[in-house]
Amino acid sequence: MRVIGTLEDGAAYHVEVTGREDRPVTGSRRVRALVEQCAGQPVLLGPLGPQRTLEPTDTDAVLAVLRAHTRVVEVS
Repeated sequence: MRVIGTLEDGAAYHVEVTGREDRPVTGSRRVRALVEQCAGQPVLLGPLGPQRTLEPTDTDAVLAVLRAHTRVVEVS
C-alpha cells in the first residue's frame, strides 16, 4: 500500500507499506525510523480502538502509526 503525507516539520513523504518483517516501510528513512521506533508498542487502529501491538508485518498497525504521528494525505 502506498502512503503520501507530511511529517510534523512539513516535510513531505511517499512510502510503500510492505508488510515485510525486515523492511516494513520503504521510501523514506525518517518514516522507516518512526515505524521501527514504535515497534512493539501498542497502537490504536482507529480513534477509539481496537488496540494492537505494532508488528512490522501488520500493515494496518503501521498505517495507524503513520496516521497518529504524521498527516496522511493519501492511501492507495
